[in-house]
Parts: sequence; C-alpha cells; structure tokens
Amino acid sequence: MPKCARTDGCLRELLRLAIPCLQEAQRQCPRTGRGAKPQIPDWLIALLIMTAVLKRKKSKLSQFRFVNDPANRQIITELTGCHRFPSQSTFFRRYRRAHQLFRRAIQLQGQQAIREGVCDPQVVAMDKSLIAARGPLWHKKDRRVGRIPPGLRGVDQESAWGYSEYDGWVQGYSLELVVTATQGSTVLPLLASADTASARETQTCQEKLAHLPPQVVYVLVDSGYDSNQVAEQVEYEENQRPTGRRFLCPENPRRSNPESAAQPPSPRDQHQRRRLQRRKFFHSRKGQRLYARRHQSVEPFLDWFKGLFELHDHVWHRGLDNNRTQLLAAVFVYQLLVRYNHRLGNFNGRVRWIMDSL
Repeated sequence: MPKCARTDGCLRELLRLAIPCLQEAQRQCPRTGRGAKPQIPDWLIALLIMTAVLKRKKSKLSQFRFVNDPANRQIITELTGCHRFPSQSTFFRRYRRAHQLFRRAIQLQGQQAIREGVCDPQVVAMDKSLIAARGPLWHKKDRRVGRIPPGLRGVDQESAWGYSEYDGWVQGYSLELVVTATQGSTVLPLLASADTASARETQTCQEKLAHLPPQVVYVLVDSGYDSNQVAEQVEYEENQRPTGRRFLCPENPRRSNPESAAQPPSPRDQHQRRRLQRRKFFHSRKGQRLYARRHQSVEPFLDWFKGLFELHDHVWHRGLDNNRTQLLAAVFVYQLLVRYNHRLGNFNGRVRWIMDSL
C-alpha cells in the first residue's frame, strides 16, 4: 500500500539518497591541473545547491542563506560529517562549475533508478526545450555589433536567440533531456545537458547518445535531430557493426530536396541506403506506434518539469554556467524525488507533494 512521506524525515532521506551519487560523480570527474585541491569537496557544494533547489530558492544569495540556516546546517553536518561550509564568495564562485558534476550525477542516478526498477529504458525519447533569459531582450542587430542600447539594463549577455516550433523565438537557454518512454513506465530523465538557446540539437545530443543505457532499443527524436551522423551513432558501432538499436526521427524538409528524396538512393551510397531503411521503419505501423510514445512522454514532461521548478517565465539566474548548474540540479532533484516516491510504494512521477511538504 502506498505510503506518505513524513515531513520531518523527508529531507534527511532525500539527502541520504543523493550523497552516494554525488560522491561517485566526483570520483569519476576528478579535478585536474595545478594547485591544491579545495578543502570543501565538490560533491558537498553540489549537495548544498541541490538542497536549495529542492526548496525552490531562486537567487544564489537566497540559496546560500538557506543552506547556512543553523537547522539545515545541522542536518547536513550530521549526514555528511562535514563541519566546514563555504563562504558566500566561495559558494558563488564554485556554483558556476558545479554543472559538470551534476551532469555526471544525473547519468549515475539514472542508472541506479534502472537497477531499482523505477523505470524501463527500452524506449527513450530526447527533446530540447527553450527557456527565456532574465532581463530585457537584446535584439540581434545590437548583439551582432556588441552594442547595448542606452537605458537597457540587466541584459544577460551570455544568453542567445533560438527557435523551436513549440516555443517560437526565445532569447535565453535550452534544456535537453533523454527520458524513458516505454509504455507503462514512469517517465524519468536519464541524461541531460543545458546550453544557450542557439545550440544545435545535432551537436548537443552526441555526448548523451554515447552514454545511453545498454537496455535502450528505440530512440525517439523530432526532426531537429535529423542527421545521418546522429542516426548512425545510435544504430552502428565504430566498426560499422549494428548495435541492434533503432533511431526514429521524421525527416527535416529544410535539410533535404523533396525531388531527390523521392528518388531511390544509389546502391553505392551506404548512408542513403541506411536512411531509406530508417524512413521505411519510421512510416511502418510499428514505427508510428512507437513514435507516438514521444508525444506522451518527453513533450508533456518538459512542460510539467518547467512548471514544477517555476521555469515557464524565465530561468533563475543570469549567465550560462549559473543556469547550467541550476537546471541540471533541478533534473537531479527530480530523479531523486521519483526514486524516493518509488521507495514509498508510489510507482509514478507525481512528486510535487513531496516538495510541498518540505
């Protein structure tokens, strides 16, 4: 029978689940270069950020003050054994690089969720969502020459313009996710990245595709990912042996000539033969049934995720690295909430009640 979380112990349990993932992420992403290692480890900085994001503390100052509240410091100290906390300047400085650790921690926690039976990764879907920047719009004609018009204050100069069919033209940032889309499975992010709104899907997706779980069989994407290189990364190994996976993607009309697309490929053109095979499978009954899972998984999930972390209007911070850290921390938090919810016997992604109870 499903259980409810106790409000007094909920935060402690969430932190206990998070600490091993963050520590392992730091082991796999060690600091390199000259100089002594910091006395406060990177995983503890990430834990502090995660705790503040869990409570929806938006500015970096409010996040710093929240985790330095005596009651919260006591909980974190008891669970981690760490008595040294960062100063405000240290917290702000290391905030900008914490996204590197969160990106690996999301991958590790996704693998842990699969082992725990939280989700089924046989079918995954990938998509990118645009989120507006804070501050006023900085139009392209001024951006190209690096001129900020008089009276235009608070411009986020690290943001960029991007376009999507769903969001239209947006000046800001992008969040790209790979989520489970198997029928009957909880929708859970397995891999994630954040970038400017102008980042191209065919470039940003490649690192995530290289780290897909071995259980994945079908990868569902929209036409923005239409690329022979991306498709063959999914379906073929480096030695050109088939991986057994299928890449389902509608063709992008902007990248192909309709007349040439209707003609059969040359028998010598291996890439075109493979593209034709993908086209046939995509338009088959099975392919269309599988692709429908994308509209029931990643698309509504991104909209719901932005509502959960109050991202519909704009991002929380200014600057690319600050927003990378916050967005990836929010993805990590969501994974954590779903795992905790699963342990309570609730086999779904309805986790808002946990955040509201903290």
